[in-house]
Amino acid sequence: MTLSAAPLPAPAFGLYNYLVCLKGVLVREGLRFLNQRERFISSLVRPLLWLFIFAAGFRQVLGVSIIPPYKTYVLYEVYITPGLCGMILLFSGMQSSLSMVYDREMGNMRTLLVSPFPRWFLLVSKLLAGVVVSLAQVYVFLAVAWFWGVKAPPIGYLMVLPALFLAGLMLGALGLLLSSVIKQLENFAGVMNFVIFPMYFASPALYPLWRVQESSPLLHRICQLNPFTYAVELIRFAFYGQVEWVSLAVVVGFTAIFLAAAIIAYDPSRGLVIRKQDTGGNG
Repeated sequence: MTLSAAPLPAPAFGLYNYLVCLKGVLVREGLRFLNQRERFISSLVRPLLWLFIFAAGFRQVLGVSIIPPYKTYVLYEVYITPGLCGMILLFSGMQSSLSMVYDREMGNMRTLLVSPFPRWFLLVSKLLAGVVVSLAQVYVFLAVAWFWGVKAPPIGYLMVLPALFLAGLMLGALGLLLSSVIKQLENFAGVMNFVIFPMYFASPALYPLWRVQESSPLLHRICQLNPFTYAVELIRFAFYGQVEWVSLAVVVGFTAIFLAAAIIAYDPSRGLVIRKQDTGGNG
């Protein structure tokens, strides 16, 4: 009589296995970015237009008073540089959400999500990969701005890295959450109009909040409720080696909220993605 062998339990993953998985996601996102040169160019065209063209026209109209973290009057180009860094992170986060929607329509995302690794780890790896790509874009922009004469303190380029990373995490997590809601690529234009642009323009990216308060108390209140406002201020203060603690707390808090909501939305038992599949949506 032969005894059937009992199935062996699946081996537990160790730290090395998780690192290999993270490396694979990072390499995939990096190769995708390198193969999409137009994505890199478009990510720089928007902020450079504001820096080279709009800033020159608005310099005499939108004077900036001495406000923290600045200890003297600054050129308008200097003031908007942190906001333009935030613009790159914001559009990159939304571009990451677009890639998730594309992968879901093409069926590529199923390959990722059926991996034996925890789904939350895969989503976090995707988020980290997107942030790394966006950081590279920001520093290329800062290099171009430096040659244009828009310079921060030398130590600021290093001090700002943690602030950029945290802001990128928050905006990337928001992109992940939106990708669970967007059903088709065609709907991404609506996200551009109703999420990206309101977040960007209702913030101190282009003008100080005290000027907004003078012209519209209601808009000033909206700016205070906008998480992108605190991402921009966190970056602005970091350029000068300072920590804006309220902005830090808000950015960390919203990162946790957006990421937790995205993980729940992608959960196959209770998330939005599986509901779309059950109702005949694109999966």
